[in-house]
Amino acid sequence: MYKDIRLHGQIFDRFEYYAIVAGEDAHQRYFFNAADGADGELRFFSPGNEFVISREGIRHAGNGGSFCEYMFGVDQPLADLAKAEVINRLIVYGAHAGEESGPLLFSERTGGELGFEKIFFEGNAVVNYFFFLSSTRLPGSLPHQQEALVRTIGKALKRSPAVGNQNENALIAEVLGLLDDPKALFFLFKLINTPHREYYEAFRHLYFKNKKIADHDFAILTGIAARHDIDRYQQERIRIDVMYKHQANRRIVDEYKNILIDCQRRREITSLENARLTRLKTLSVRNKIPGALFYALDEVLKEDKKLVGPEEQDYIAETRQVLEGLFLGEREIESAIDNEDAVKLLFAKKRAAENRDHTFEEILLEASKACDEKIRDGADISLLEGFSRIITYFDRYDATSQVVNQLAFMENVRITEEMLRSLLGNREAFEELRPGLFGEIFIADLLDNKYLGKYGRQKVTTLVSGLRLVKENRLAVSDLLERLHATDREERLAITLLECVRDRIRNFYSKYATRADQETLHREVSEDLRNRKVISDEIPERIFAETILTIKKEAIYLHSLLPRIVADRDIALREDFLENSGLDRFYVEELEREYFELNELDMEQLYQIRKGLS
Repeated sequence: MYKDIRLHGQIFDRFEYYAIVAGEDAHQRYFFNAADGADGELRFFSPGNEFVISREGIRHAGNGGSFCEYMFGVDQPLADLAKAEVINRLIVYGAHAGEESGPLLFSERTGGELGFEKIFFEGNAVVNYFFFLSSTRLPGSLPHQQEALVRTIGKALKRSPAVGNQNENALIAEVLGLLDDPKALFFLFKLINTPHREYYEAFRHLYFKNKKIADHDFAILTGIAARHDIDRYQQERIRIDVMYKHQANRRIVDEYKNILIDCQRRREITSLENARLTRLKTLSVRNKIPGALFYALDEVLKEDKKLVGPEEQDYIAETRQVLEGLFLGEREIESAIDNEDAVKLLFAKKRAAENRDHTFEEILLEASKACDEKIRDGADISLLEGFSRIITYFDRYDATSQVVNQLAFMENVRITEEMLRSLLGNREAFEELRPGLFGEIFIADLLDNKYLGKYGRQKVTTLVSGLRLVKENRLAVSDLLERLHATDREERLAITLLECVRDRIRNFYSKYATRADQETLHREVSEDLRNRKVISDEIPERIFAETILTIKKEAIYLHSLLPRIVADRDIALREDFLENSGLDRFYVEELEREYFELNELDMEQLYQIRKGLS
């Protein structure tokens, strides 16, 4: 049975450390010393190994390495991404991949030092582990020791949930059990960034409570970040990691990741896979899953992934033609990009985004580099001005698209007067390119989107008409903002009410068939929501009636229509229900997923039904 000795301390109230030495005779060994003075170092050692904790960071020599739980969105080898069981990042001192990502090679150069900021920047933002081992089972030279470590405990360290759970007892038991050496000593060092931990725990508590961050919650997080001077990048890393770990988010993101990995291995993406990815991204917006979770995967997995189909899409060819016009060498040729060209590029950007076609961004990057080189070599400054004009329109497109899509597919969106004024300015810029362009490029396809729900459609139409009225000085920006907020409040109430009524029907067997039953249920739900301080007034009769109707339609679909659709693969029946029921497609697809999981049916069959394939 192993014993362990633990030493705990802090550095500048910003970093916390635990030094643990574990083994059957750990209590009989001399393995550390501490230098005197405020700047004194703490040194741990065994024959051939050393680990030093100083005020600035750590130094290490000998065998061992570091490991931490992967934070979602960090650079991760494809081999690790493809294995769901690999959840931890492992660095072994002196190890590097051979040519063309071949087998690991090990060198004698295992010593080094790291500052605390770099440790928490390159590894986990909150907790990182370092280690070394003293064991007679390890071969003599350092390269052989490191190779033996990888073969013996590497797999366990990359897969152990004890790392993310910070369960050092379980971790020690795993490692010493694999070594099978009664004389072995496991030196484990845990480093914690305490400001990052406070921010992480606060965000996790607030986000997991309601799967959203209210304004007063956001102020709390901003205060923590300001008090500890946590930079924006680390805040974003922490938020993305927490949001990914929410079970509802993780299921969607992992499905997206698995499709991309399969496409990456084949170096192609089929139309069905592209459709699935599109649906998942649309679903993510509805579920308030940040786009950054998907962008991180796209960046890692997009390389060499081609859509099966034509060699080059027409919008890509058109983009090349327009941008090439910027670089016509003959000075006498007029090559400026006019309004018509700018409109073509905006629609090309829109289509590339819809198809996740990274070729567009690659062409733009190439054009940017060419522009820089020509300006450096003495080209006319008008070249830079023309390219900058294009980029400005693209920035306006990105900003406008983000706000409009958030309004359409999310509830409780944080919209401000400043954002509406920015939208108004962007709308005018697009209208100057071509009258009606704002509606063409942002609104028309959105209103045709089958996933656009009732409240999303209402907010979009309110925005469009409101911006026009503001432009005509017939409406104040503040009044438009209040109209949008009123719709959002009603949407949140409708969602909460639906959840509450469904819960009472399922768990308390409340009835809703007759008018009297509905009045009783109305009173019970109103009292429940008032006690929970969700509402202060009565629930509007119209919203309650719509909720009851939704639940009735849900029951008809689940118990009568969906079994027939699955058994007969009746795509027409499904589409007829979706078109005429008035239920949000997101809502129906979630019901379908729950039905398939409850009845242990093949999810592939559901995908085929949704795409109308036999």
